[in-house]
Amino acid sequence: MPLSILDDAVILATLLGCMLLGGGLYEYLVVDPFWPGRPDLIQSSRGGISRGRFWAPTHTLFEIALIVSLFEAWRVPELRLWLLLAAASHLVTRIWSVLDFIPKALVFEKADAVDERAARRWTERSKLRFPLELLTVAFLFAALRIAMRR
Repeated sequence: MPLSILDDAVILATLLGCMLLGGGLYEYLVVDPFWPGRPDLIQSSRGGISRGRFWAPTHTLFEIALIVSLFEAWRVPELRLWLLLAAASHLVTRIWSVLDFIPKALVFEKADAVDERAARRWTERSKLRFPLELLTVAFLFAALRIAMRR
């Protein structure tokens, strides 16, 4: 039996959610322990990584897939519930990021000199976003399970 648009959207949202989770793990385990002492690692103008090249398109695609999933699943209450929970947990993370983390990250990425203590506090607080995104992906896997059973 061929997959429906709903199935495809839920699969895509789940895969993209996993990509976001993987990107977060990469930053927490590989980038964040070192860049506060070496800000050039996150400054693309100085040869460092450009985090926006990953985060901007991945978040955009994820959010589109999640919205399409919600739209397509609206008549399936059990599926809609899990997708709404995923959207809510992701929204909390995104609002927190937009209001706090992203503006500070942009300052660190552009600064000639970085206060290492402030940068380390940022990386420690940033770790708190991971459980929220993990929750988002768990909700998406619950939705995927239901979508695949239909």
